[in-house]
Amino acid sequence: MKQHASRIAGRSKWPLLAIFGLLACVLVFAACGGGGSSSSTESEATTSEESSGGGEEEKVTGEPIVTWTYTDVNTEGPQYKNIEETERVYQEWINTHGGIAGRPLEAHFCDAHGTPNAAAACAREAVAGGAVALVGNFTFTGDAVIPILEKGNTAQWGNCCAIAPTELTSKISFPMGNQPLYSVGLVKKAVEDGCKNINGVIIEGAEAFEPLMENAAKNLKTKINKFVILPATAQDYSPQVAEATSGGADCLVMIVSETPYIAWMPAFAQSGSEAKMYGPQGNFNENAVKGFEEVVEGDVVAGMYPDISTPAWDEYREALEKYEADSAQDYNSLGGMGTWAAYEGFKQVVESMKGEVNNETFLKAAETAKIDLPGMVPPLNMAENWGKTGGPEGFERLVNRCVVFSEFKEGKLQSASTEFEDVSELAGGTKPMDCGPPFG
Repeated sequence: MKQHASRIAGRSKWPLLAIFGLLACVLVFAACGGGGSSSSTESEATTSEESSGGGEEEKVTGEPIVTWTYTDVNTEGPQYKNIEETERVYQEWINTHGGIAGRPLEAHFCDAHGTPNAAAACAREAVAGGAVALVGNFTFTGDAVIPILEKGNTAQWGNCCAIAPTELTSKISFPMGNQPLYSVGLVKKAVEDGCKNINGVIIEGAEAFEPLMENAAKNLKTKINKFVILPATAQDYSPQVAEATSGGADCLVMIVSETPYIAWMPAFAQSGSEAKMYGPQGNFNENAVKGFEEVVEGDVVAGMYPDISTPAWDEYREALEKYEADSAQDYNSLGGMGTWAAYEGFKQVVESMKGEVNNETFLKAAETAKIDLPGMVPPLNMAENWGKTGGPEGFERLVNRCVVFSEFKEGKLQSASTEFEDVSELAGGTKPMDCGPPFG
């Protein structure tokens, strides 16, 4: 389906599902890293009157609005430093651009270390610390978090990538991303591109993506011949490459994190396979394929958020530069853009509230919140989650069911979408979603 002059070395990042209790043992380490990354613990912050910077400065007064964000950073498994950095940068940005409802944001970070115990410690720390909500988080061990937040009447807000069964069903969970539905988008695009012999490659722990992908293939009058499970710890993947490309596979639909993708690329290049790869945003990325640019020419990425180069992300790009975000991280990603969008959505909910802002009042407001972030996410009405609009059992808390696409050209990812595309019915739902107007 495509031609490559040669095959040689590279890298990728994200996530997975875990719908039937998978994942409790995926990573190692322990002990929460603490919430000490807040840089706005004062009750006042200096802000600008103009959202683009400059202008006369004014003081934002009042008690800070407190949030927590957690993810896995110091771990042997997949790491999401881009989430931590985005939380830090957003706090810096918003506290010099008017605050939230005229109040400073006090955003804390906690490292979940890739373990249930550390993730649970983050949740307890947030509840005890008076978090209004936990915003823009991701971990593979969400089932350790949700019961603690339920007991503390505290919302998990805005996640790109709900993975654990409780994250997809609990009434305190409000994801803004569409995971796992980007996988349905991958199957859709592969079929549209004319793929005839499709195999799946799934990172260990993400097996629950399979039913939705199979639903999509069936609805598109095709099938996925087999799924190859990739060990979560990066290693020599030559045996898995050989299995995935066997039988004349012309396309590989892949749910693989960035670090394993980096290990995958040398083995795939050496195999000489001409199979076209379809992978997830922020994982199948430029970092992941460095040195293998010819190998991935024309390959496709499906995701939740339009490319970071689009106008909706102007302030995010400016903030990353101004506040010197770690340049080694991928911000054109589910973790990066997902966390920025989550905080922007959080801001909209808080600014719609009247009276006291605390964990209980925010939780109540979130239940009927309407999020309008054109070009970041489709219009979202939290009162119309998939549990109320014809979704399959186990995915009740999903609201966003729209996907976007990019493709590799000369080693660079370029947007291949000008609008969000609904995949509700392909995934097994009974009703379509309004994905909003074009953004490109």
